[in-house]
Amino acid sequence: MRKALIVGIDYYDQVAPLSGAVNDALSVNAVLEHHADGTLNFAQPRLLTGTGPNSPVTRADLRAAVRELFEDDADIALFYFAGHGSIDSTGGFLCASDCTADGDGMLALSEVLKLASDSRARNKIVILDSCHGGVAGGSEIAEDYAALKEGVTILTASTADQYAMETSQGTGVFTSLMVDALNGAGANLVGAVTPGSVYAHVDQSLGPWDQRPVFKTNIKKFVSLRTADAAVELGDLKMLTRLFEDPTLRLPLDPTYEPDRSGRESDSIPDPHPARNAEFAVLQALARVNLVRPVGATHMYYAAMESKSCELTVLGQHYWRLVDRGLI
Repeated sequence: MRKALIVGIDYYDQVAPLSGAVNDALSVNAVLEHHADGTLNFAQPRLLTGTGPNSPVTRADLRAAVRELFEDDADIALFYFAGHGSIDSTGGFLCASDCTADGDGMLALSEVLKLASDSRARNKIVILDSCHGGVAGGSEIAEDYAALKEGVTILTASTADQYAMETSQGTGVFTSLMVDALNGAGANLVGAVTPGSVYAHVDQSLGPWDQRPVFKTNIKKFVSLRTADAAVELGDLKMLTRLFEDPTLRLPLDPTYEPDRSGRESDSIPDPHPARNAEFAVLQALARVNLVRPVGATHMYYAAMESKSCELTVLGQHYWRLVDRGLI
């Protein structure tokens, strides 16, 4: 079971309203609900949006929803928040619609992390697109020390002393990049998007003068948040160990591998061989994702027609070992 609580608050009673937090929440809800192939991912994510005086998200609403999210043994319990954030000498806070300048109507991040840490869920993921979110998970003992229980991951739009910015389209910079990552920009070759790959995509997309995302985790293994379209078919990937007996060996090629003929070839060029043509199609697919490369030729076609060879790239050798060990 995969549970998600997605919160976006534009409306605030007594502080400045926002314009893109609700849209951010809707975007995250839409991308998380299903995998790229249409199969169910997070079943019926709970969506709370503060859009106006008739539909606020109060502190009581927010606190109750977070508590409910983390109260059982889900495989993944994911909390996403877009809205105002605040910080003072006691720590960081998420601002609900009823927050005031005096600090009422705010949910302490320490309480959110306590609920996540005490949860029986196997993976607890907290994603914050709010100002000062990077303070989450800090230790009360040492300022620069992260104190997270096993199974907890935090991903925030900015550091403890930064604001979370919006794009010119009125969406959060961080959430926009996160949604891109979930849609495939952060996927590995088989389409899996993890919290780590989301962070990597956001981190690479922001320069040193931009807001800096924060990633804190205490896990033994990354969990996939969503499966995007795979860059290569899983069956083709598993062919690595069949095509290459050893990851460091070169595979000799010859014209029988290449099915296409121009009609101008010498009579000495052998005809295509159907079985080898099928293997060569896989090799070309693997070459397109930088797992295989031709040796002594500029393209796989010429490597075959000129009886050259091909070999695994460093990345290809890595995936060869994953297949060989049954990890893919």
